Amino acid sequence: MTQQPASRSRRERPAKPALSREWIISTTIDIMLSEGLDKATMRRVAQSLDTGPASLYVYIANTAELHSAVLDELIGTLIVSSSGSWSERLERLLDEYRELLFTYPGLAKSALAIRPSGPHSLIFIDSLLGLLLEGGMESARAAWAVDLLMLYVTANAAEHSVPAASDIEAPVDRESTWTTLSTAIGNADPAVAPRVAAHGPALLGGTPAQRWTWAIGTLIAGAAIVPVPPAAKA
Repeated sequence: MTQQPASRSRRERPAKPALSREWIISTTIDIMLSEGLDKATMRRVAQSLDTGPASLYVYIANTAELHSAVLDELIGTLIVSSSGSWSERLERLLDEYRELLFTYPGLAKSALAIRPSGPHSLIFIDSLLGLLLEGGMESARAAWAVDLLMLYVTANAAEHSVPAASDIEAPVDRESTWTTLSTAIGNADPAVAPRVAAHGPALLGGTPAQRWTWAIGTLIAGAAIVPVPPAAKA
């Protein structure tokens, strides 16, 4: 008769690491990378941590706060360059933020709603504000410029990020979508849309990188010359 191995008691099993907010966020990032942001729910994270969702609520209130905490953690990896003019350093920092959102598809869309406000995000905002003030902008103008620049970068990344499978019925073919738009503009009826028909090549011209650089430069330059309402000034 074959002897069955003795079962191990709970006391003999290795203890699981203590649950923490940092461990929860780290696990969520791993799930985002392998499965996508839409799968990074409280239930899925709890499953990966071999615990129940209720245990996570001690540290994180809900999925929206979880995603906000993840974004804040990732923003903490952004570094302000020490070389170049204030505008060059500002553009590089914004470009890093955009690339970060591109790296984690779906996070940009979430960022439009959750408005990152954790400790790393505050340092990031402080860095943006500091560069704008260094460029000679007054307080209120620089503060509003921070909001405008972050909104544009986030919206730009959200537009170009790969959508989550749960958001659409079928995958989006971006090349086909661009072809459809190009064809529509190229075939615009001068009697209906005369300016589109006349300036079609300009509407479609430029690379994404060229358009990005121009847009950021325009926003920064505009913020430097367009005054804020008097009541908004500090």
